[in-house]
Amino acid sequence: MDIGALSTALSQSSLKQAVGISVLKMAKEQTVTEGQALIKMMEQSVNPNLGGNIDIKV
Repeated sequence: MDIGALSTALSQSSLKQAVGISVLKMAKEQTVTEGQALIKMMEQSVNPNLGGNIDIKV
């Protein structure tokens, strides 16, 4: 294999790796955003007064 072909192959491999890392980074950021939205939604759905008082009759 000549030097030019080797250089091209290494460059393509490096590009594939960089693209893969970028895609994983975007997926991670999207997951974090969706997780934060889910936490916010769950916090809003909680009724803080529920269960605060218990009526007991014997």
